[in-house]
Amino acid sequence: MTSLKTLRIESPLGPITLAASQMGLCGLWFEKQKHSPTDADRQNWQADAQHPLLQSAAAQVQAYFAHTPVVFDLALDLSAGTPFQQSVWQALLSIPSGQTRSYGDLAKHLGKASAVRAVGAAVGRNPVSIIVPCHRIVGAAGQLTGYAGGLWRKQALLKREGHPMALPVSPPLFSE
Repeated sequence: MTSLKTLRIESPLGPITLAASQMGLCGLWFEKQKHSPTDADRQNWQADAQHPLLQSAAAQVQAYFAHTPVVFDLALDLSAGTPFQQSVWQALLSIPSGQTRSYGDLAKHLGKASAVRAVGAAVGRNPVSIIVPCHRIVGAAGQLTGYAGGLWRKQALLKREGHPMALPVSPPLFSE
């Protein structure tokens, strides 16, 4: 992830940085999101507002927030993760909009029922939030649990998708 092209866009949930490698979209991070690339990581990245994949990603994300029906159909590059993380991120792609799954459900789906904590760690490291829908993962009893972009954003994304458990949300008064 050393020579990526990037595009910063605005969203109702704050600024988003999109990143693309030669293989596909490899990043969608909210500003100040946990596990986002460091300044050192970003040192060799180049802003490129004309990059076709980044333009497509921006248009699809903006359509998502505008409540326009959208099917994310972008080439993804999830190679920055371990093979296990990549398998978790691929499994997240199968969760339909407006639905949730528990960490345990996801672990069972992967054939690793006892690896719930490892699945949770991989979900938290997802580099392409929204598009790889880690916000659709909840606790065993259906409760909202952590989200690298902030729990308030997770609630807002679920609300945007019409999930019945989403609560009214507002940004936190202090950094999470």
